[in-house]
Amino acid sequence: MNTRLNITCAGLLLCLATLPGIAQEATTPAIDGVVAAGTPIQLLKEGFKATEGPVPMEDGSVLFTDNSANQIVRIAPDGSISPWIESTGGANALTRTPKSKGEVVATLVGDKVIAAMKPGTDRRVLAKEYEGKSFNRPNDIVASRRGNLYFTDTAAVGATNPALPSAVYQLTSKGKLLRIATDIARPNGIALSPDERTLYVANTSGEWIVAFDLDRKGGVSAKHRDFARLVLPPPAVPPAGAPAPSGTPASGADGIAVDAKGRLFVATSVGVQVFAADGKALGTIVLPKTPQNLAFAGSGLSSLYVVGRGAVYRIATQTKGPDRAGK
Repeated sequence: MNTRLNITCAGLLLCLATLPGIAQEATTPAIDGVVAAGTPIQLLKEGFKATEGPVPMEDGSVLFTDNSANQIVRIAPDGSISPWIESTGGANALTRTPKSKGEVVATLVGDKVIAAMKPGTDRRVLAKEYEGKSFNRPNDIVASRRGNLYFTDTAAVGATNPALPSAVYQLTSKGKLLRIATDIARPNGIALSPDERTLYVANTSGEWIVAFDLDRKGGVSAKHRDFARLVLPPPAVPPAGAPAPSGTPASGADGIAVDAKGRLFVATSVGVQVFAADGKALGTIVLPKTPQNLAFAGSGLSSLYVVGRGAVYRIATQTKGPDRAGK
């Protein structure tokens, strides 16, 4: 092919790519050690009601929740997708402990409890209240190698005088429930560093991922610190004639995943924001739909599964998830 024809074809492809209705494959930017530039963001399936809480399983499958449909859904190693549990009580986030043996531990936003469950058995409620008061909306959860569970509970937007404040909790491996913090405006995503000496919590209405130091047994320090500053979405454009919104836009920070190197991957309103183990921003992966939660799973834990707004995506990475039962 001659040079002139090459230029013509390139120009034609560029024109086609910019025409309405011509689908373009979503790809990643280059993030050193994480993803190569142009890595496809593979859509596995969409059309669910409310995708949340992915977690890897022992057999190489991946589970996630469709909480509005009251289901936990399974992605098999061969890529087939099917319901795993129906009528979950509003399962939102999932994790696994070293003793799970096919079980998952879930936050149930409908029934307002933390429960262990697997197909064909009755669920086991692990926590349902604090100081005699029911949780608001158990949200996200993570498990340590020691079997400690850490979860967030967030009062509904606009709730007046909730029985309990929005909070972060620890349920120890011996079953003791401890309240860690009540001074995070809207605690949401939660994750552990690979060495499990740091606990990360996303503040949906703020601009920081905060961090708690943990001792070697998983005990939590009394105070948290700002760890990673999130990129915020641009301010919303008000309708004609309406006043401009006041205050700083919220990050929309939701689920968090970590890789084996201690990097953080945070689902936010602008995409999956990636941070180094020291909190330095590395880049953002923009998806076709706003992400809500994510986990490393699949063969070698080397794929990042991202869910949100009824869709499930998979991204091949240059890194992998930490070596533990959950995520």
